[in-house]
Amino acid sequence: MGFPVHAAALPRLSLILLLWSCGPGGQSQELQFGPCRVEGVVLQKLWEAFRAVKDIVQAQDNITSVRLLRKEVLQNVSEAESCYLIHALLKFYLDTVFRNYRRKAAEFRILRSLSTLANNFIVIVSKLQLSQENKMFSTRESARKRFLLFQRAFKQLDREAAVTKAFGEVDILLTWMEKFQQL
Repeated sequence: MGFPVHAAALPRLSLILLLWSCGPGGQSQELQFGPCRVEGVVLQKLWEAFRAVKDIVQAQDNITSVRLLRKEVLQNVSEAESCYLIHALLKFYLDTVFRNYRRKAAEFRILRSLSTLANNFIVIVSKLQLSQENKMFSTRESARKRFLLFQRAFKQLDREAAVTKAFGEVDILLTWMEKFQQL
């Protein structure tokens, strides 16, 4: 399970984040992951939140020989695959990475940035709507295989080390997401 969010609170959270993102310091953008479109995303806010914690999180990562979000996962992803892959990755970050990093985030006093990332990921996941006609099995299966490469690499590490490594790779995920930005 992810962060405890009541179903009634999600639309309010989405509205608050959308209004907040349209304010000074952030320009709302649209991301187009193949057949899935997400409006109202402010990647700049996500980057700011990550940059605020990057040094702290990455300093905790003692396994520099392993990369979870490697080429095989994120490179040459078809437009159609991108929707399924981003959904799986963001859900994993919410349910596994951010959820299990909360204690450390509180300890390092970076809970606000973690919450900003998590809340924005919740909004993006909630807005990813795939139309029924675009639910091709081969596309889903290809994206699932990419996600499983990431997940297997994660599971090969000690749980705490894997969570830290995955959190430290949010910049890789954000860079990949930028490729789907519509101007």
